[in-house]
Amino acid sequence: MGRGEERDERLGPDGAVLLTVECQRGVVGAESALPELAAVARRSGALANVARLVDAAHGAGVQVVHAVAERRPDGRGSSSNARLFRAAARLPVQQHSGSTAVRIAEPIQVADEDLVVRRLHGLSPLAGTEVDALLRNLGCRVLVVTGVSANVAVPNAVFDAVNLGYTAVVPRDAIAGVPADYTPAMIRNTLSLVATIATTDELLTAWRAPRRSSARA
Repeated sequence: MGRGEERDERLGPDGAVLLTVECQRGVVGAESALPELAAVARRSGALANVARLVDAAHGAGVQVVHAVAERRPDGRGSSSNARLFRAAARLPVQQHSGSTAVRIAEPIQVADEDLVVRRLHGLSPLAGTEVDALLRNLGCRVLVVTGVSANVAVPNAVFDAVNLGYTAVVPRDAIAGVPADYTPAMIRNTLSLVATIATTDELLTAWRAPRRSSARA
């Protein structure tokens, strides 16, 4: 199999799961606790591209998993061992369990078959959560990582996925971080070393293409 065919296999729907990272109202919505990040996610088109990928995944039979970061109002179980966590605890908008802040943000449409995994601690959607077990039960081989932020949670998710044996795919135009020019630098210098970098349109094309087994039949 040539390099082009290997890449096509990585981008195809078979064995793929789409992961959205912290695409919640309190992070990328209109009333975000992090307005600069929310503005970049929307202005860059990253959030719209996540929504496009979610819609396409529903049509292509690709499982969607939404990873949400939240905390209890009393803070029990939440991390406090980094400046980021302590700063987040003082923000005017809190990601409290059960609040509108932890609902998936528009324009992303959540389907009945989607899985929503909520965590109270840490930086990664995978480490210490049930996501890895769910992915294995789903037969996942390729994890497509989207969302925010390119500063922290997205690279954490990619590194953890690779360490756990998954092939990671990152659509470069469906992630965002701050400042805006940090995201392409992170992709070029770090994520490209461990993940397959694609675009939203490349994934949409691959997910619409006839599957190999159908073509041979």
